[in-house]
This record gives sequence, structure tokens and C-alpha cells, in this order.
Amino acid sequence: MMMISTWRKRRAARLAGKQLRPESEAGDIHEVTIPNHFRCPISLELMKDPVTMSSGITYDRESIEKWIEAGNATCPMTNKVLSNLDPIPNHTIRKMIQDWCVANGSYGIERIPTPRIPLSSEAALEIHSKIKTACRKGDQAGCQNLAAKIKALAKESERNKRCLVATETAGVLSSAFEEFSRASFDDHVAVLEEILSSLAVLLPHDKASTYLGSDASMDCVVWFLKSEDLSTRRNAVLVLKELVPLDNRKADMLSETEGAVEALFKLIKAPICPTATKASLLIIYHMVMSSSSPTNANTVATFVDLGLVSLLLEMLVDAERSICEKALGVLDGICDWDQGREKAYNHALTIPVLVRKIHRVSDLAMKFSVSILFKLCMNEKRGDGGVLVEAIQRNGFEKLLVLLQVGCEERTREKATQLLKLLNVYRSRVDCIDTVDFKNLKKPF
Repeated sequence: MMMISTWRKRRAARLAGKQLRPESEAGDIHEVTIPNHFRCPISLELMKDPVTMSSGITYDRESIEKWIEAGNATCPMTNKVLSNLDPIPNHTIRKMIQDWCVANGSYGIERIPTPRIPLSSEAALEIHSKIKTACRKGDQAGCQNLAAKIKALAKESERNKRCLVATETAGVLSSAFEEFSRASFDDHVAVLEEILSSLAVLLPHDKASTYLGSDASMDCVVWFLKSEDLSTRRNAVLVLKELVPLDNRKADMLSETEGAVEALFKLIKAPICPTATKASLLIIYHMVMSSSSPTNANTVATFVDLGLVSLLLEMLVDAERSICEKALGVLDGICDWDQGREKAYNHALTIPVLVRKIHRVSDLAMKFSVSILFKLCMNEKRGDGGVLVEAIQRNGFEKLLVLLQVGCEERTREKATQLLKLLNVYRSRVDCIDTVDFKNLKKPF
């Protein structure tokens, strides 16, 4: 009863705009009422960053900005059209709130911090101008400091980041990266690394690919991709993720860059973080799917020789959805080639994992799983139907039947239908095994 009574008091106090002091030894709760003019009219909470709109009404910055971003151009209190959507900091109210917090500190109320002034478009454009000037003069230190400032501003608040994106800051940084990479890489490692770090915070951005896709820029990004510093490698792969999917030529260019394939494989084998793993898988997917050129064949062969097929299959056993989809996509691309299929045939996890993923993850994972099974079954050269037999043992026939009943896209349906015809030949000869059981499989770690 005591707990229920306390909860009711706290709930009623919040609705009434009151702060509650922790319970005393006697079990009493002391209430402190927040003055109405200290409360945001939208959230009804104590304002942390009070700003006044053109209507003369003061709101908490976060609340009114969400209101405006939702497409509203009127004052929530007066319903009048706002002549200016830019909020003006109300320093007077903010200082009064801070004084009130200090005066009631004994009741457990913390003083609100003085908010930083948000970045304006004018200030962002001024930084752009300084970066361009620094590039023209070859001022490495100046450009490096400005890039660091941009990164700090972007991390400070989402509002600042939106402002930097809206003013196309990523394009300016990309242009600076390209200029310094063309000048002399060895002399400009520090500034290039700082720019890369800032770009990783601001991307995606369309104009960035215009400059970062040059030979000089790509070589520099790959150099950072091979770095021993984990943060630098993460930044490099995130930037590459924004370049490669936009243009197959960049995928081919990356394949031809010395050390790129090995560096990407290393990010899969020794993961830094899920974000970097997903980015690496997406890049590899576009590299193996970009074309059927000799370059592409060499790229796939290198990935296979490094052990990517085994790595992907072991990853797929318990990967989360996004990683699972990307890993299956890469495996599907690799199985277009004889070397890739041969590695898949010889791995104990191949068929159990693929059959299991048909219905367990997503429509995209199902599409890739059926596609890989189709390629393996249609291209099997051993003549004993080993892949087909194992697929039946792992309940592949039943799962494909369910797939046709539930529905899927036309191309996947065609592959599933052909697979069922192939599997039906061997169906009466084998018994099924539970697909979930991987215990007796030999996994080559």
C-alpha cells in the first residue's frame, strides 16, 4: 500500500508541475511546485533551454523545434502564424530558472546547465569559407582545426548536425580531402585523418562522392582502412560505404586498389563494431556483384582464398537480421563463381544454415537463401545428389512448399519451384533431421 500511495503522489505531482523531494525518515514526501512561467507550454516540464518565438511566447527549445519540424508554422499557444521560425534564446527566464534551481537544491533539484548556442547557417557557411581559404593556402593545421570543430559541433546536438548537412558541409570537407590527397599524402596524413573522421559523422551526402571518388582520394581512404587504429578503420569503411553502392565503377576501382580486399576481410574476421561490420559486408556485396569482368573474378577469388565463405557461414549461425541479410547477399554473389560454390559444397554448415534462414529472418534473407540453394543444386557436379539429399534431410522440401503457399516475388517462386522438382526425385530415399541442431556438424574454425 505504501508503494502504491507513493506512486500516486508522484504521478499527481508531475501532472501538477511539482518536483518531489526524496522521502524523509518518517516516510513523508515534500513537494516543490514549479512556477508556471518556468514550465514549457508544450511539454509542461521545467524548461532547460527557454526560447521565445515571434508570437512572444516562451517554450523549451527542444519542444518548439519538434513542433516546427513536424511542419507547423503557428504558435502552439496562440495559434497565430509565426512571422519568424527562428527561436530567440530567453536569457532572462533561463537565469531565473537557474536561480530557482539553486534555491531549491536542498529538495533534490539540480541546476540546469547553461545551454550552448546552436549553430546557425551563417556560422556554418563562414566555416566553409575558412576551409576553402585554408586549402588554397595549403594551411594543413588550419584546415585540421576547422574539421575538428565541425565534428565537435555535429556531435554536440542533432540540430547542429542537421544544420551542417543542410549547408552541404560534407561536400566542402570532401573537396578539401581531395585537394590534400592530391598534393602529398605523406605530408598531410593528420589533416586527411581529421577530415575523414568528420565526414564519417556527417555522411550520407550526395556531393561527397564527387570528390571522394577520385583515384587520389580512394587511395587515401584505403590507406586509412588498413590502419592499426580501430577508430580510423571504422571511419574509412563508413565513408566507403557511401561511395561504392552509388557507382559500380567505384566498386571496380576499390577492387583494383592494393590492400582493399584484405582490409575489408579483416573487418569481417575481427569485427570492430556492428556498424563497421554491416558497412564492410555492403561494400563487399557491391564488389562481388559489380560485373563479370576479370577484375571481379580476381576479387571473388581473393575473398574465397582468404576464407570468406567459411567466415560468412559461421557468422550466419546466430547473426542479427541486418548482418544476416548482408552476409547472405555476399554469399549469393560469391556462389555465382565456381571457386565460391566449391568452398560452399565442402562446408558442413552450408545447407543447414541456408535451409534454416528461409523462414527465420526476413523476405530479403529468404530470397538470398533460395537463390544460393538454387545455384548450388543446379551446378552440383558430383552426380550423387549430395546437396539435394542434405537439403531434404534438413526439411528443405517442406520449407519450400510453405514458401510457395505463403507467397514471394516471381523470380524466387520460379527458383523454389525448380528446386522442389529436383528435391522430389530424392525425397522418398532419405529421412529428415531437425534443421536447428548444429551440434554434430564439424565447423572449421
